[in-house]
Amino acid sequence: MQYLIGVDVGTSGTKAVMTDETGRVCSSGYQQYNYLTSLGNRVEQDPAVWVKGFIGAVRECVESAGKDQKEIKALAVSGLYGGSGVPVDTDYTPLGNCLIWMDRRARDETEWIKERIDGKTLLSITGNYVDSYFGITKILWLKNNRPDIWKKTHRLMTPKDYLIYLMTGEDLTDYSSAGNIGGVFDLKKMTWSDQLLRELRIEPSKFPERIVESTAVAGYLNETFAGKTGLQKGLPVIAGGIDAPVAQLSGGTIREREHVAMVGTSMCWGFLHDGSSVSKGLVSFPYVLNGEKLVYSFGGGATSGAIVEWFANQLGGVEMNAAEEAGLSVYELLELKARRSPPGANGLIVLPYFMGERSPIWDQDARGMLFGLNLSHTRADIYRAFLEGVAYSLRHNMEAARTMAIDLEETCSIVGGAAKSPLWLRIFADITGYKVKRTTQNVEAPLGDAFLAGRGIGLIEKDEKIKEWVQYEEPIPPDPQNRTLYKKQFDIYKALYERNADLMKKI
Repeated sequence: MQYLIGVDVGTSGTKAVMTDETGRVCSSGYQQYNYLTSLGNRVEQDPAVWVKGFIGAVRECVESAGKDQKEIKALAVSGLYGGSGVPVDTDYTPLGNCLIWMDRRARDETEWIKERIDGKTLLSITGNYVDSYFGITKILWLKNNRPDIWKKTHRLMTPKDYLIYLMTGEDLTDYSSAGNIGGVFDLKKMTWSDQLLRELRIEPSKFPERIVESTAVAGYLNETFAGKTGLQKGLPVIAGGIDAPVAQLSGGTIREREHVAMVGTSMCWGFLHDGSSVSKGLVSFPYVLNGEKLVYSFGGGATSGAIVEWFANQLGGVEMNAAEEAGLSVYELLELKARRSPPGANGLIVLPYFMGERSPIWDQDARGMLFGLNLSHTRADIYRAFLEGVAYSLRHNMEAARTMAIDLEETCSIVGGAAKSPLWLRIFADITGYKVKRTTQNVEAPLGDAFLAGRGIGLIEKDEKIKEWVQYEEPIPPDPQNRTLYKKQFDIYKALYERNADLMKKI
């Protein structure tokens, strides 16, 4: 038997899995870490945490599998959206932290781009709008505010591309990572846009010259990382891609109209199409399979899973203690209590905008809100309202997709931490109106990475094989009675933001 390794370098941790050539997961490894936050919606990560997390997760995965090194044939890596990227000098030494996707400091730069470049032109070239979420605004912030770093910056590297360089010595990126920067990648020509780089006053040399498909062999594992991970020197390392489309692939998606929601720290709900139509309310870039033909468009919440974690940390002290004593997850206990609250959470509505919001509102000043409280409400109601708020956000993005006249399939796949919650899956179905299903192996992006590794070396001959890798549980259909209730709540959800957006800017 031959084996493949998939690694996803995430915002809160790195996960690695080993599969055989049929997609059966043999082992896994995980390393958790944190990101750095400060006032002004500033969020950074030190590249060193990714390196440590990558090495730890892969070594754990390899050691627990107990396979002969020679049987492991390739490794692929995906990563979080790195925003500004890692600024490195000519020796590829980091000059500072990475301003990751969650960072919202580039307010002035966002407005500068809006004033300088016509939105329709930007959309027609890149397939994207402009917002402080996009890496190009963060890159301009570095240029404007850290000239000491900018002057020394040789390259701006995505998190996974930085790791690939350390492993192989190769300086490159893939199409999905290039397109996700926003503002600099031509979606039709599949390369950097000379026109936009010139208008944005960014040197083309800041970006890798080599842009490849996600299945391309980026390079071969060097002796240093072979020793640290327990893998064989010379192992093919596949280029991989941004975590969201790779998670989409782990849901078995290879055709137009298929859609998947990845709900982890953030939420990315995406679908595939031919690129003939794009929406400024969504993010669009090449897919990780057949990127020259298939476009991946997604919308998502910046803090979807993060607000649930926030609730547990700030308001779930009782459950935290009880869970530790019982050997359970705090979220399992919170869900048991939330089941006591009816659909609609007894009239409570949460706006899940805890770090501004991405699509479809694109508002860095958006703030979280808990609306409708009275003295009869319980923490069970509040927790359920948090879960429902994330599902309203998903429905809001689905509405943006309808402007592209794409007829989505009737079933939406859910992957990520949210897929572990039966209650949350039911809520997603009832609020969106789509059937929802989860895979029997909820391993998220690393499974897609392992598949890319197999495709990259030719061990897997056809893209369609991913359908054999992924098995699903029975879909959950929406409840018609709950749908009616949630339609009224959703209208209030949208109105709450629209009527309070100006007040949010004032605070």
